[in-house]
Amino acid sequence: MGSSVITLISTVGGIYLLMMLLRFLLQVARADFYNPVTQSIVRITDPVVRPLRRVIPGYRGIDFATLIAALIVQLIVIYALISVIGYNLPPFGTLVAWAFIGNLLFIINIYYYAIIGSIIMSFVMMFSGNPAPHPLLQLIWQLTEPVMAPVRSIIPAIGGLDFSPIVIFLGIQFLQSFIIQTFGITIQMANVIIGI
Repeated sequence: MGSSVITLISTVGGIYLLMMLLRFLLQVARADFYNPVTQSIVRITDPVVRPLRRVIPGYRGIDFATLIAALIVQLIVIYALISVIGYNLPPFGTLVAWAFIGNLLFIINIYYYAIIGSIIMSFVMMFSGNPAPHPLLQLIWQLTEPVMAPVRSIIPAIGGLDFSPIVIFLGIQFLQSFIIQTFGITIQMANVIIGI
């Protein structure tokens, strides 16, 4: 029973947190707001973000209300998982730090899988003969381009092959290791923090 509840909390919390962080990242990347996938993400996350937006203003295209909402969702999931697993509840400041670390690692993972997805989908598009990309593929390209473009400008394609994803994957691995070692993330922390 306990493991089923843990799985349910992790899955539902993880999916909703993914939507929150995607909403934030897509806004930062200035992705197409009218894309059907973006519209779905906005509709799903609006009940939490809209009330916060009344008290937390955005700044230069950065939607702080969505970031705070993602932090709150992570905090709720961490608290729920700690309660179900039976760990001792740490101080509130520690929970906030865990939520921040979890969201940071979750964002890094989003970029990791989005880049893998864009590589796979570009190969599929090349051989499918369909010139119009799927809305999801367009969104993945718009999400990853702000990260890929600066690396691509330093390391140009060689023989038609784009090596920028390899550099970004190395950077992601370094960042993940740095964060995990710096904050001393343990197995117990990883059990309750979504995104690790």
